[in-house]
Amino acid sequence: MMNKTVLVSGSSRGIGRAIALYFAQKGCRIAINSRKSSDELKETENELLSYNVPVFSMLGDVGNYEFCQNFIAETKKILGSVDILINNAGISHIGLFSEMTPNEWNEVISSNLTSVYNLSSLVIPDMVHKKSGKILNISSVWGNTGASMEVAYSASKGGMNSLTKALAKELAPSGIQVNAIACGAFATEMNNFLDEEELNRLIDEIPSSRLGKPHEVAKLAFDLCNENTYLTGQIIGLDGGWC
Repeated sequence: MMNKTVLVSGSSRGIGRAIALYFAQKGCRIAINSRKSSDELKETENELLSYNVPVFSMLGDVGNYEFCQNFIAETKKILGSVDILINNAGISHIGLFSEMTPNEWNEVISSNLTSVYNLSSLVIPDMVHKKSGKILNISSVWGNTGASMEVAYSASKGGMNSLTKALAKELAPSGIQVNAIACGAFATEMNNFLDEEELNRLIDEIPSSRLGKPHEVAKLAFDLCNENTYLTGQIIGLDGGWC
């Protein structure tokens, strides 16, 4: 895994940050981004640099194709072509579907699904040329089962899962693997909207009786991207037996 260039979108905090740090500990070159959290992005960059690996960070929205073109071009210039792409960027929206505005819908789909197209389409040509590469999408159990009050989020993750399976078939002849991790409930800021009572009720529903930890996703991500060239097109649940 040494000497690989790994790009992790949405990586200034939470699961994305944990993934970037884990790969840096293994000696990888790391490209990170955040849509608007410049201070957190800088903090993450500084921590990554403490592992004595090359790091590149860029602030911007990966739902925007022109930004992604610049991000990939600068990453390639500084770190080399991307060997491993981890599509982690995403936002949630809680509320009744009937009350959701077109702008809110478009923002969720852009951040969570269009971003996967943007970044993947830009790194695939180099991967095909090298006949190797890994694309790992950070999805959700709601992409499999759907969630009331989270219709747009569920739709975006369901689309991500289908994209994963289809793209894996398309790229397998070129030696590129595409998989996804369907995360359950994790101890990240995305779940901060829950009060203590709601959080305890949620934990009671999880057979493992706890929230997941970001480093658990990071370790699984590393394992999925390390060596195995036969595992592809899979949506791997990491949810403590919840769904």
